[in-house]
Amino acid sequence: MQLAKPALDVGLYTNNLEPMLEFWQTEAQLPYTEMLPVGDGLRQYRHSIGDSVLKVNHTRHRLAPSPAAGYRQLTIACDELGTATESSDPDGNAARFVPTGTDGITQLRLDLCVASVERHRAFYGDVLSLPEAEPALFEVGVSQISLSESDVNLDPEQRAPGYRYITMQVFDVKRTHADILAKGGREGMAPVKLGDIAHISFVRDPDGNWIEISQRKSIIGSLD
Repeated sequence: MQLAKPALDVGLYTNNLEPMLEFWQTEAQLPYTEMLPVGDGLRQYRHSIGDSVLKVNHTRHRLAPSPAAGYRQLTIACDELGTATESSDPDGNAARFVPTGTDGITQLRLDLCVASVERHRAFYGDVLSLPEAEPALFEVGVSQISLSESDVNLDPEQRAPGYRYITMQVFDVKRTHADILAKGGREGMAPVKLGDIAHISFVRDPDGNWIEISQRKSIIGSLD
């Protein structure tokens, strides 16, 4: 996969907007950048983590409780921090804050619980073609995905409370999506155009976790 942005974005959903924004902007001290209306009553509040974006998606429709996805903890590197701290946002999403460079984390690491580490190593390494820095630790530019084996919920819902998807920015979403399917990846949603903002699609990992593939005009300069 040829990345157009050397970093991973993380998306969560909530009905609990104000307390969530207070946590991520005040306690976590993430810079708020913009709000994007996505449609169907959904608004996306975007926050910077270095080169990455935390997407706090809020919908006016009530999100039904649903078993958690495999994305379990977000670790964020902080230049000013002296010791590691652990917390959780008002929806219970686990967040860890560490001094920059701890365990090689320079911006963010996302912990992903999976039913089979070996199947996901094959998926992230062979299907998505991401470099494996060490066994079960993959690099998405300056971001990291760490795999651990655990009891998990297969085929989790995408629009439900919690960390629900990750985003990788590419130069050609249609070609990348087709390549992933050709290598055995599973389709979540075929490529679609979001106005003049982006082309996006979704694929799913071996447990059914959602991965957004995005071709964003503000990053590559064109949607052609």
